[in-house]
Amino acid sequence: MIRVAATILCLGLATGSAGQRLDLSVLSGPSDMVTGGDALVEIAGASVGSLQVELDGRDVTSAFRSGVDPSRLVGRLSELKIGKNTLTARVGERSASLELINHPRTGPVFSGPHQEPFVCATERAGLGPPSDADCSVETRNSYYYRTTDRVEPQQRGAGRTRIPPGFKPLDLSAPRPSDIARTTTTQGHEQDFIIRVETGTINRAIYEIAVLHDPADDLPDPWSTARSWNGRLVYRFGGGCRAGYRQGQIRSPLQDVTSLANGYAVAMSSLNVFGNNCNDVISAETAMMVKEHFIESFGVPVHTIGVGGSGGSMQQHLIAQNYPGLLDGIIPGASYPDTVTLAPPITDCSLLARAIENSAHDWSDLQKKAVSGFATWATCESWMRSYTPSMIQPASCQPGVPKELIYHPDRRPDGVRCGLYDNLVNLLGRDDSTGLARRALDNVGVQYGLKALNDGLIDIEQFIELNEGIGGFDDDANLVSERTTADKDALRVVYQTGRVNSGGGSLGSIPIIDTRRYSDPTGNIHDRVRTFVLGARLQRAHGSAANRVILTNPPRRLDVIRLMDQWLDSVAADESEDGPIAVISRNRPADLSDACWSAEGERLADDGARGGSGPCGELYPPSGDPRIAAGAPLEGDILKCQLKPLDPADYGPSLTSEQLDRLRAVFPEGVCDFSKPGIGQDSLARTWIRY
Repeated sequence: MIRVAATILCLGLATGSAGQRLDLSVLSGPSDMVTGGDALVEIAGASVGSLQVELDGRDVTSAFRSGVDPSRLVGRLSELKIGKNTLTARVGERSASLELINHPRTGPVFSGPHQEPFVCATERAGLGPPSDADCSVETRNSYYYRTTDRVEPQQRGAGRTRIPPGFKPLDLSAPRPSDIARTTTTQGHEQDFIIRVETGTINRAIYEIAVLHDPADDLPDPWSTARSWNGRLVYRFGGGCRAGYRQGQIRSPLQDVTSLANGYAVAMSSLNVFGNNCNDVISAETAMMVKEHFIESFGVPVHTIGVGGSGGSMQQHLIAQNYPGLLDGIIPGASYPDTVTLAPPITDCSLLARAIENSAHDWSDLQKKAVSGFATWATCESWMRSYTPSMIQPASCQPGVPKELIYHPDRRPDGVRCGLYDNLVNLLGRDDSTGLARRALDNVGVQYGLKALNDGLIDIEQFIELNEGIGGFDDDANLVSERTTADKDALRVVYQTGRVNSGGGSLGSIPIIDTRRYSDPTGNIHDRVRTFVLGARLQRAHGSAANRVILTNPPRRLDVIRLMDQWLDSVAADESEDGPIAVISRNRPADLSDACWSAEGERLADDGARGGSGPCGELYPPSGDPRIAAGAPLEGDILKCQLKPLDPADYGPSLTSEQLDRLRAVFPEGVCDFSKPGIGQDSLARTWIRY
């Protein structure tokens, strides 16, 4: 049987004869990454009457009692000290011990030193002033109900977080309102549609956990099953991509009406929103800590399902690759593989626009589209309005960061730097000569517009002039005439630590449902080709991408979370010894397969792995980007190419000796050889890396 929905367990050492093993394991997370002074621990091989348990010499036996599985004892330990704690269990002559390493509730655990400064948002969120510099607030619980009346959005407290339409606050001290809707969970339990929302701070982030719960009933806990909670956890990830230095806010989990109505618990956190902090390691760390707290409160979920679009898709992909066990299945929407390999084609738009604007030739929209690779040049214009070159500019901080703290080359050279690579400095390290974060950005040898030239869409003079005028970015992301050269240490780090999504880790052993609204012709930056970029990486890493289903323009009524839940149930029940992808593919629900929906709502079955072919490819054709248009492979993960000598045979038109000399001046060391791996392109070294 393939164990897809696996909680990370760390077993203690045990003594005793065969068949009488005494095992200790942490249910809430890795034993060396306990946080907040609490841990949920399971003991197998003992009964309540015979067991004695000590935590650093303190008797904690009374914390353990039979769980959902009566053969195992479960205990919630508290008041763990920061650092090493030793848990010892004894039954007669048998004993076992387990070391627990506890970290502060405010973090960090594995992401490296906290980012400073850090702007709190608790007051703006209606949670009052923070109690410390880590933006902490007291945990609070509120109840809301789904009303049968039509209501307008309401303010919650003094902050700007709004109660979504259709919900009202529930006053527990007042008689129950008559307008409460009813709902039925996936387990068949019918009850009043009342949601308990827990709000607090973990890892300096604001988190919320919402679950269907009638306050007249007992809450779910690790020792029993609840009627209202169906045992599954949906973890939501938010979009965008901006540097941090701030706590940020989140949307209300009440907006996930369908999941809550079905009995799923929903968790989210402000540092799982890439628009608040575009750092996937901090996101993974925060998700781990919030999930740990959830398990300590409610018990281990049967499945944890990741959901989120755009920047939320990047987080899911990278968490699945680099931190296996946190997510059992993922549902990325408007997907991108990762931030690091998206940065080059995004920032290329600024370089192309500058070169075309300064050109001596007239450029048609069709020609500009061709060298960009996108479905329309408007896509580059959209990127330039939102992310290029701002995503790598040190002064492009979010409004929440005070202006007086932000970097300026003259007034504040030591100020806060908000570029993408600055935000990843814990992971990338600093350049010894400049003290700045190392960058993995490079365009040396890239022949922009090569495909457009060979397709006859631009002429050789436009091609040469374009590449003569491309240039690159300096350390402050200013446009300069020289091309950008990546730091080789940064290249090595982003590949080996998994900042580049290679399709590895657990990405090949969990189900994936990729959903997307097709908007390529409008210039929307969420272009369909990214779905096939990830597919190419999965195919290369595992020989197959059959663990993934692609849904393009699915109807909003389609409950993909429930489909994922059914998929995970079927996979968990499969006891065969086949490989993960085979088991996942075989157990896919019958009504879940690659498909797209026309504007009229007609469902068209398709093999999404074929990309441009098939009915969906014809209806919603994927395009490319500036690197693909320069000859790069679909995988899109070559950050710095190996070079080869310039060869006149690579160009459709014949080149004069003068034109060859001009190209050699642009590419003195040669041009990209995309048939070879990129420089520093190495395999993921290991998962669960600490920084």
